[in-house]
Amino acid sequence: MFLQIHTLTSYHAALLNRDDAGLAKRIPFGNAERMRVSSQCLKKHWRDDLHRSLDLPGGIRSRMFFEREVLRRVVESGLDEGTARKLVGTLLKRLVQGGQDKKNPLRLNQPVLFGKPEADYFVRLILESAKEGEDPVKILEEQLKSEKGNLRALMQSAGQNDLYAGIEGALFGRFVTSDILARSDAAVHVAHAFTVHPLTTEVDYFTVVDDLKEELEDAGAAHAGDMELGAGLFYGYVVVDVPLLVSNLSGCDRKEWKAQPQETLEDARNVLARLIDAIATVSPGAKLGSTAPYARAACVLLETGSAQPRTLANAYLKAIRPTGDPMQQSVDVLSQHLNAIDAMYGKEEQRFLSAISSLDITTFKDVESGPLKDMVAKAMDSLFGAN
Repeated sequence: MFLQIHTLTSYHAALLNRDDAGLAKRIPFGNAERMRVSSQCLKKHWRDDLHRSLDLPGGIRSRMFFEREVLRRVVESGLDEGTARKLVGTLLKRLVQGGQDKKNPLRLNQPVLFGKPEADYFVRLILESAKEGEDPVKILEEQLKSEKGNLRALMQSAGQNDLYAGIEGALFGRFVTSDILARSDAAVHVAHAFTVHPLTTEVDYFTVVDDLKEELEDAGAAHAGDMELGAGLFYGYVVVDVPLLVSNLSGCDRKEWKAQPQETLEDARNVLARLIDAIATVSPGAKLGSTAPYARAACVLLETGSAQPRTLANAYLKAIRPTGDPMQQSVDVLSQHLNAIDAMYGKEEQRFLSAISSLDITTFKDVESGPLKDMVAKAMDSLFGAN
């Protein structure tokens, strides 16, 4: 079962996502170059919003996780720092073979996502090992070798099986090459957003005035610079593998997702509702202070069903040349493309559409429409059943 989320969002002059040269990210698509926003950028801002709105364990993505989180908490619990460092070092070496920083053995070579439940378990494991015998390092190593060395199995045997990688891992996955760390496949798949029309940017030249500069000193600005700004109407696309999300949230087998307790399904329902809200309302953006790049989606199309997901990006393979209202043009082109796909493959999804009142959405066929909150509720009912 999948949830597909399509959005159309217009941004005024802004720099939503920069490349390594400080320019707006772009991509050639169809017959024109487009401005784009990377999926990494989008997910970062959505994660931050979900942290604020969901009462679920989060995660920490850092090279210094073991040094700043695990070691700190172990020492604060009363274990002497020398023993604590040996145990944390043993744990890190076992978890990420070859992934340690050569200059600092308690740091990783690159950032890795760990969930708060994992942090809690690591601290508990180290403290218990330190209490059980004269050689706590050996005790810890033996503990890590049990259950075939699988961390998730270890945590489950200790009664910690929910959200081991945090809400971030449950939604967006965690890729690791370690034998013991539990990999978490992404339940949410995010496409790069791109403009439905050709790239339109300009270089903004700016200056800075020195407030303490004497009037008789040399005229001119104390600093001058420039940045690339662009305005655009973006198509966004997100897919959620609902059974995998429930599995990641609860630890169940994905085939058993519908049989989970109502409380678990309610958590998944709430997570999805909050995710849709974040996708529709949370804006990415560099240069926040000088561009205020805050916008909300003017059109949100939700689709639920078991058929293979498919993007509607090809509706804009031929870049739109604005004539009149670009948003209405974009909506019309989207509906025409969707109707053409239905004519070829048949309609396989339930659809729920929310759009600002100034848009004409009558070209969409067999779709329920209304305020976003109502459409989200209907989409959740189609996935999990009515409350």
